[in-house]
Amino acid sequence: MLLEDLHVVLKVAEMRSITRAATALDMRTATASAAVKRVEASLGSELFIRTTRQLRLSSAGERYIPECEKALELLSQAKQLMREEQGEIDGEVRISLSSDLGRNVVVPWLDEFLDAHPKLSLRTHLSDSNVDLYRDGVDIALRYGSPTDSNLYGFKICDIRKVLCASPEYLAKHGEPKHPDELKHHNGLFYQLRDVLKDEWEFVKDGQEIKVKMSGNRASNDADLVRRWCVAGKGIAIKSYLDMSNDLLAGNVVEIMSDYQPTSSELWLVCPSRRSITPTVRLLRDMFREKTQHVCDLLNQRGIIRS
Repeated sequence: MLLEDLHVVLKVAEMRSITRAATALDMRTATASAAVKRVEASLGSELFIRTTRQLRLSSAGERYIPECEKALELLSQAKQLMREEQGEIDGEVRISLSSDLGRNVVVPWLDEFLDAHPKLSLRTHLSDSNVDLYRDGVDIALRYGSPTDSNLYGFKICDIRKVLCASPEYLAKHGEPKHPDELKHHNGLFYQLRDVLKDEWEFVKDGQEIKVKMSGNRASNDADLVRRWCVAGKGIAIKSYLDMSNDLLAGNVVEIMSDYQPTSSELWLVCPSRRSITPTVRLLRDMFREKTQHVCDLLNQRGIIRS
C-alpha cells in the first residue's frame, strides 16, 4: 500500500468527493479513483459508499480513516522534524493573496523567501475574494479578518490599522476634512465585494462610533485599483496601512483625520488543516510577522501614522 494512495483516501474523506479531492491534489480524477480502489482492495473492504449524488464513509471507513490519519500525521511529523534539523525547505507552496497587499507588498517578500530557499517553488493566487482552500487547491491564504470557519487553522500575523487617506494634490484642490461631517463634500473611492458597496464608513473616537454615508464616482472589486485612484488624486479612500505603506512612505498619499480611526482589522495566515502546517508554512508565518512589524515600526518612526 503506497503512502501516496493513503493521502488521496484522506483527501477524499475530507472533501466527500473524489473529483474535488483530485482537483485539490492537482491530479486526474481517474488517478485519484484508482488510488482509492487500491487501498480498498488491500484492506478487503470498501471505505466509501458511493451514490450518484454523494459519497460518504462506510462503517469500515469510519473506523479506518481516523487511525490512518493519526499514522500519517506521525510520519509527517517525523519527516518535518528531520527537515527542520537539516534546514531543508523544498517542494511547492500554493498561496492565496489579496490583490493590493499581495501585488504591491507581499510578492517582494516572497521573492526574498524564494531566494533564501532555492529548492522551493511558489504558486500565487491573487484575488480579493476569499478562495475555497479545498476547491481551489490552495495550501495557505494570507487574508484580512480572522477565520470564521472552525475547520480551518490559522495564525494571526498582526493587527491592521486602517487609514483615511488622500493624495496631497487632491487635498490642495479640495481641502482637507477635519471632521466626518465634512466628508460629504468629498469624493469617496469605494471597494465593492460582490454586490456590497463599501460606501458607509465607520470611525471611532474616544470610544464613540460615527458612521458616514459617502458618495463617490468610483468603485471597484479590485482593491489595488482603489489604491491607484487614491494615489492619482481622484478622491479619498479607507485602506489598510499595509496596502498603502509604500505610498505613505513615498508621500504619494497622506493620512487625514487621524483623530477619527476607521474600524480596524487583523491579518491572518490560514491553512485548510493541521496537516498543512509544514516547516515552510511556519517560516512564512514568522517572516510575515517580522515584515509587517517592520513596516508598522517604520511608519511610526517617521510619524506617518500614529500607533
